[in-house]
Amino acid sequence: MDSVERVASGACRDLPPELGPDAVGVLEGRTFMFSNASGDVPKGTIGGLVHDDTRFLDRWELTLDDAPLLVLGSGTVDPFSAAFFLANTELPDLPPNRVGVRRQRFVGDGMYERIELRYFGSDPVELRLRLAVGTDFADLFEIKESGRDRSPQIVRRHERDGSSLCFAYRNGSYYALVRVEAEPAATEVDGDSLVWHLRLSRGEAWRCELRVPLHCGEEQFQPAARSFGDVFERDAEDPSARWLASVPRLDAGSDRMVAMYRKSAADLASMRLEKRIRGEPVVLHAAGLPWFMTVFGRDTLITGYQTVALGNAMARGTLLVLATHQAQDHDDFTDREPGKIFHEFRSGELTQLGLKPYQPYYGGADTTALWLVLLSEYWRWTGDEELVQQLWPNALAALRWIDEFGDLHGHGYVGYATRSREGLGNQCWRDSPDGVQFADGTIPVLPIATCETQGYTYDAKIRMAELADGPIRDPASAQRLRAEAAALQERFDRDFWVPERGGYYAVGLDGDGRQIDSMTSNMGHLLWSGIVPPERARLVAAQLMSDEMFSGWGVRTLSTAESGYNPIGYHVGTVWPHDNSIIAAGLARYGQHEAAQRIVEAMMEASAYSEHRLPEAFSGYDRRFGRRPVPYPTACNPQAWASGAPLLFLRTLLGLEAVDGRLVLAPHLPESFGPIRLLGVPAFGRRWDLHAEGSHGEVRPAE
Repeated sequence: MDSVERVASGACRDLPPELGPDAVGVLEGRTFMFSNASGDVPKGTIGGLVHDDTRFLDRWELTLDDAPLLVLGSGTVDPFSAAFFLANTELPDLPPNRVGVRRQRFVGDGMYERIELRYFGSDPVELRLRLAVGTDFADLFEIKESGRDRSPQIVRRHERDGSSLCFAYRNGSYYALVRVEAEPAATEVDGDSLVWHLRLSRGEAWRCELRVPLHCGEEQFQPAARSFGDVFERDAEDPSARWLASVPRLDAGSDRMVAMYRKSAADLASMRLEKRIRGEPVVLHAAGLPWFMTVFGRDTLITGYQTVALGNAMARGTLLVLATHQAQDHDDFTDREPGKIFHEFRSGELTQLGLKPYQPYYGGADTTALWLVLLSEYWRWTGDEELVQQLWPNALAALRWIDEFGDLHGHGYVGYATRSREGLGNQCWRDSPDGVQFADGTIPVLPIATCETQGYTYDAKIRMAELADGPIRDPASAQRLRAEAAALQERFDRDFWVPERGGYYAVGLDGDGRQIDSMTSNMGHLLWSGIVPPERARLVAAQLMSDEMFSGWGVRTLSTAESGYNPIGYHVGTVWPHDNSIIAAGLARYGQHEAAQRIVEAMMEASAYSEHRLPEAFSGYDRRFGRRPVPYPTACNPQAWASGAPLLFLRTLLGLEAVDGRLVLAPHLPESFGPIRLLGVPAFGRRWDLHAEGSHGEVRPAE
């Protein structure tokens, strides 16, 4: 096979985080604001106010007498809100720390921000408070990389009375507008800045409210004034509100577990996306802040799996939305093939004008099998035969894609090779340009068939056989699917097993059929899918928990023994919580409960250093390197499948499964966790209370 030039992935950004390690991000739905610790967005950074893949503000800087403010403390209050406590630095006529400044920020249908100044000096003082504003209307892909200068096309309509600034942009059919409305109005408008001339006496306070409504094409969004602790009114039929309200209550002897669980539930609710499919309101998860506030096939499907035991609305919405956009034909630009489930959906200018292939883009080799896995898991937990029957044509189309179009090698393995000039080179979860490599660090030729994709395919066929036997009532198809899965398992073990170094599974096969022999965390996904023969499981578990793979905080994506290992490389040495949640579930599936417990306990301890939130990834440094996990510099935070990881960890510890219309509980809980009660678990149209301690558990109808 010929080598194919890899296309840089939109999934990672190699540059340092310009906003600093204490950057603050707030999000709700399709809107997020990313700033530095003082609440500012300097021009030329990755920060700003973004809605639906368009940046509406790329500058938002507050100064006092044109000097930056000193950060006393800042951070998020809720996923959609943040507070910044600031003070003046030394000014020509004012010592430092005489003016206290508080900024309160809320996003959702635009942004609302409240600014308050309090003066603690002795004598009255005159000050100029400036808010410098700017926009570039950049597409999300341009924020991460580089883009064209739209400034000649940006029209400004600022109010002379200081009450608002307005920026508008049009390119053909694409239109966007943003306003900044101030109350009280500024004393003057200086270019793109609002400037207030203030005179303050000792103890005096001054307040200002800023609203930032957005216009996207035909849609208009108006932010509401909010306060911390507000309970916002929502439609009683809102699916995301119903999901969050229905999340089971966790009581446990481990305070860390409870805190991590609650943080995850709140973050998952904030990353909801609301859609309407054939008149039915549905909700599903966006992938994560800041780069992935959209539907990602792989991420959204795995998050649906992680959370289905605690509420099935998100899984149902995921299945319906992805099925609605299932490919019907061939298209090279979008890597589209009949039956394939999409990888990513975008709505920015570059996509709308056809310059990027993301409406939607189908460059994911694993999403189709994962959709089948989630369909099965949803049915196991709900018994919803009607939805299975409704989506069965989609399932058959997905199976046809796996067999007819996914097999690029001709050896019975699902592989990938982009045909799009804008497509992804790596189309597995390790989708950075160097995410799949040989042990010596060289990059393999396309097409590539990665190991975990074969595991997902094996699991999908076993699960579809179960559905064929059950709600579809087609025993002949069930028998055929099981035979295909058995044949896949046999040839997979033959072709992917590497007997050297104690034995392990290669991460993939390259375009020439050679084993891509690096040792990776993907082996844990094979345990999760069940494709590993029982006699191999102990060896795989030992490799995953070895010093080369297990950092003390979790399993690394790549062994430290490989030439390409880099503890701060996106997929070549970092530790990913979602990856570890799948690995722990796989270890438990094969009876390796102590190893699974080590992973869960390590992740719980790591979360304590990030306010009980698990980020997209940690750096892969060994735990002995420092007393706390080293952050990965550009991790999404929060990220949906990282937020879903604690829910799958809990399910793994409880040994919680839905089998033949009943809940099965087989706990393996460390003594330090104490008893666990999970109250109000939804399954089969009713709710259940779970009680577990050690290796004993009980399921009973909810009281």
